[in-house]
Amino acid sequence: MPDRDRRFSMLPMDRQVRPSGRLWNPAADVYRTSEGWIVKLDLAGVCLDELEIEVVDSNLRVRGCRRDTFYQEGYTYHQMEITYSRFEKSIQFPCSIHGASLARDYHDGLLVIKLRCE
Repeated sequence: MPDRDRRFSMLPMDRQVRPSGRLWNPAADVYRTSEGWIVKLDLAGVCLDELEIEVVDSNLRVRGCRRDTFYQEGYTYHQMEITYSRFEKSIQFPCSIHGASLARDYHDGLLVIKLRCE
């Protein structure tokens, strides 16, 4: 146990907080319904006003950015695991969804997109 404490104390404590540069690929679930499709994306911490949703042929593309709202000058971090960055999620469907009506709902960090195909 003393070795673990010693290694931990050797970590620099004067690091500045920087948003993560890693690419973020949010998880998605896709459901087939009798009227079309339902897509559910895990977008905790994303502002709904910053989302872009685009339908082209058989592809649904959702773009946005998750920002660190606690990021301030003078903060140092101890541990950061959440990715803060722009993202783009593309979902390929087995058929064209071009012209489908689109409804969206955002609740508890989940974006639900309903695509109703004619």
